Amino acid sequence: MAVPQTRRSGCPINLTLEQIGDRWSLIVIRDVMFENRRSYGALLEQNQEGIATNILASRLKHLTASGLLTRCPDPKHQQKGIYSLTEAAIQLVPLLAHMAAWGVRHTHPSKEASLRAEVLEKGGPSLWSALMDELRYLHLGAPRPVRSVLGELRTDDEQAIAT
Repeated sequence: MAVPQTRRSGCPINLTLEQIGDRWSLIVIRDVMFENRRSYGALLEQNQEGIATNILASRLKHLTASGLLTRCPDPKHQQKGIYSLTEAAIQLVPLLAHMAAWGVRHTHPSKEASLRAEVLEKGGPSLWSALMDELRYLHLGAPRPVRSVLGELRTDDEQAIAT
């Protein structure tokens, strides 16, 4: 469910940017999606970019209100929450893959940071679809897919670090 707000225009690019176009939203979604950081603590402590506590809290609230994340109580600790991607967030996989590929070509990232982007670009739509199926399993309770793209990406990351 989208947050009711005043729209600058009806342009779909503008409307998308109004939901996820700030500095941190896609970083939070990336961390939930690719690193399985599902709690406030994990998102805060393991974020590479050093997100501030107030910014993280604000982004989680915004992403939940925008219908991109859901929050359920942590069964181990009722005051804590577990965040999950919604179908709308899972459908951002192709966008994130294209953004990462653009970043590799135009921003000179580190070799380690480039690896996953290159794998996603080379894998193309079939890999993205398999990844989306896996995310639906992990976050929405869909049937478990045969292929684990996240497992493949982790293995690739580990092999790159070892060499």
